[in-house]
Amino acid sequence: MLGPVLLAAARSDSIRRVVSAAPVTRPVVDRFVAGERLDASMAVVRSLADRGMEVTLDHLGEDITDPAEALRNRDAYLQLTAALKDLGLGGRAEMSVKLSAFGQALPGGHELALKNVTPVVEAAAEAGTTVTLDMEDHTTVDSTLAILGELRARFPQTGAVLQSYLFRTEDDCRALAGEGSRVRLVKGAYKEPATVAFQDKREVDKAYVRCLKILMAGEGYPMVGSHDPRMVAIGQELGRRFGRKPADYEFQMLYGIRETEQERLVTEGHRMRVYIPYGTDWYGYFMRRLAERPANLAFFLRSLVTKS
Repeated sequence: MLGPVLLAAARSDSIRRVVSAAPVTRPVVDRFVAGERLDASMAVVRSLADRGMEVTLDHLGEDITDPAEALRNRDAYLQLTAALKDLGLGGRAEMSVKLSAFGQALPGGHELALKNVTPVVEAAAEAGTTVTLDMEDHTTVDSTLAILGELRARFPQTGAVLQSYLFRTEDDCRALAGEGSRVRLVKGAYKEPATVAFQDKREVDKAYVRCLKILMAGEGYPMVGSHDPRMVAIGQELGRRFGRKPADYEFQMLYGIRETEQERLVTEGHRMRVYIPYGTDWYGYFMRRLAERPANLAFFLRSLVTKS
């Protein structure tokens, strides 16, 4: 019941000011966000790499309102690729981008987002890494997949995210299960209407398993994006069933969530990639993490009580 309330709060400037000013907010945010500055995120990348993990970096900033913001986000990612190249971290780190941060929702947004993200993908290739296109609400799927197709024509390692709660996703998985394709499968975090998405958690879970079977049976590279222990176990079983070695797929989890499980998977020889957000625009991301998982909200509330 609290999920929609928290998602609405993520868009509220007044609540943003209250939460940002609370003394206990910063330590809690630090659990989920690897700092506001690029150098802080690089320190986290090195730390995780030393523990056998890989990462995907997300410079926070979406729902932008003008083209100048899109250019600033583009430039932030270009700085990120330069840092990864200079530090020799391209082999351990990739980048995740939300096309809304590159202008997708603005007038002429499809062309604008493609124009802005292309130099980032080019720079990533030069740095020895790649880019995965995050998926947002259902109205952006066609545009995002079309941009993916344009980018993969030159940079076939470019990845995409698919969300199992959308009715269309099984078909999208079939279309993207070919050789060289990289797909991160998640359940989905946006509030979607019943006309386009499953509303019942059990149906979302069933759809996730169906989609994961398609990806594991295909010739691409599946990325299992889930903190759900059952989905992790199913991912391991499907990997065995379809004859995949641990290097032929990977698990992905968010920075600051289920860290013991992340360590366990690495110890067992699996590829484990941690999704690391950083940047000053942390508020919306933080509120969405609270909305997605009751345990995150409980953690935040306990911190409020402890510090008050």
